[in-house]
Amino acid sequence: MYTNQGMSKIIPVFLIGLCFLLLRPTCCDGSRILVVPVDGSHWLNMEVLLKELHSRGHDITVLYSAKSWYIPKNSTFFTSITRRMMEDDTDKNAYNRMLLDVMECRKSMPFIRTFCQNNLIGSMLDMGHKILAGATAEMLDDTVFMKELQDAKFDLMLTDPALTIGVLLGSYLKLPMVFNVRWINTGEAHFTIAPSPLSYVPVPGSELHDQMNFLERTKNILHYLQSFYQLHFILNPHYSDLLQRHYPPGSDLLSMQYAADLWLIRTDFVFEFPRPTMPNVVYIGGFQCKKANPLPVELEAFMQSSGEHGVVVMSLGTFVSVLSREATNAIAAAFAQLPQKVVWKFAGEKPSSLGNNTLLVNWLPQNDLLGHPKTRAFVAHGGTNGMYEAIYHGVPVVGLPLLFDQFDNVHRLKVRGAAQHVEARTLTEEGFLETLKDVLNNPSYRDNMQRLSMLHRDLPISPIDTAIFWIEYVLRNKRAAHLQSAGFSMPWYSYFCLDVAVFFIIIIVAFAWALIAFCRILCKSRRKRKAE
Repeated sequence: MYTNQGMSKIIPVFLIGLCFLLLRPTCCDGSRILVVPVDGSHWLNMEVLLKELHSRGHDITVLYSAKSWYIPKNSTFFTSITRRMMEDDTDKNAYNRMLLDVMECRKSMPFIRTFCQNNLIGSMLDMGHKILAGATAEMLDDTVFMKELQDAKFDLMLTDPALTIGVLLGSYLKLPMVFNVRWINTGEAHFTIAPSPLSYVPVPGSELHDQMNFLERTKNILHYLQSFYQLHFILNPHYSDLLQRHYPPGSDLLSMQYAADLWLIRTDFVFEFPRPTMPNVVYIGGFQCKKANPLPVELEAFMQSSGEHGVVVMSLGTFVSVLSREATNAIAAAFAQLPQKVVWKFAGEKPSSLGNNTLLVNWLPQNDLLGHPKTRAFVAHGGTNGMYEAIYHGVPVVGLPLLFDQFDNVHRLKVRGAAQHVEARTLTEEGFLETLKDVLNNPSYRDNMQRLSMLHRDLPISPIDTAIFWIEYVLRNKRAAHLQSAGFSMPWYSYFCLDVAVFFIIIIVAFAWALIAFCRILCKSRRKRKAE
């Protein structure tokens, strides 16, 4: 029989064991995950997921370029493998050169300029996919490297399919595949995975919304045709030789993308226009957002010094942060006339018109500043990360879009009454100041953004927990094939039931022909009787 003293020793041990069982990760510990990310702001998203997966006991291996800008070679939460993925001379200045070209496009008529921009992006993607196909071929031709990957016995491929290398490797290694995705091929992920009626779903890059008139729907269809041509006749052919040499006959890149078990799409319908979706699509928009942390002492003092007027925060993102000197002087002069203080993430020569109310910094804690109670507006280029942080913290936006999807992103918030838009190519001190004052002084912008913030946060489970659950769901069940649509394995004519339509047309034509033939015979018979 146990004594009271013996029981007092056993109970704590029992409780510790019970807690361990209850608090241990819900998925099998030690799952091995191979990750192929995209550099830059895409990596900032992926890093959030990887840290959370690592905290739950998963073993992370990241494959990335030796010339990476933001992905660290040494990390406490993943093992790294470096390979050539893009050209060694790729640099951030390429984005600034593209910016100048886009500004030239913006001089065109509104109907035409989006096609010009998409053509520029298509040219850049053409070069990029050619490099990616070559880099993937090098990996697949390296039998030692591929054997190392196979011997590692990974349980899952987690990739951002904006780089095709992860898709191709995951398919070759026959791994369950999860996409952390916003952009893929020539556009937004929905246009690859989900039905996208062109009557009300705007094509990426069109700068349209879901309430289109006849002319806008015409433009939307033309944008779709432009994107279709770029995908099937410019980008996909780069992979033909690679697919013939290393994959089963009939393999193509699009089918490999369709075969992904799960698409974690970095958006939600507070930001995105409502549209059809698919069972294996999970929305995790804003999963990187979090409550604001305290600011450094000096920055906090600057924020508090703004008094009742508050602070304007300005940042143009991780890649493109350089405008013309005329533009930066115009922005600085406009800021100088505000009663608000300004924190401006700035790189380059100090503007000559800089006011005493403006603090220039090389780096700023963007999320923490947007979550500060003194922040009144956010001047931003329209990158997805910044837009979701603004939504999360309820801060209205003055958009200064420069490249890629930034024009569409700002347009989405503008349609919802939470942002205003400024053209970089025509930016003037007076125009920029007028737009700033409108957003700062008109309470409707803040009210609308606060409403979006409330809707974005009103969820039964946070976006990051949703993402982790579904990644582990695929791990637990080895795949999620039951969520994949059969439509992706059908030929296009069967998908659109064109064969059925042809069948009915043949039946109707045959019936009509038989009816006409019968009538002719009947008429001939009557005429013959009358003749007799």
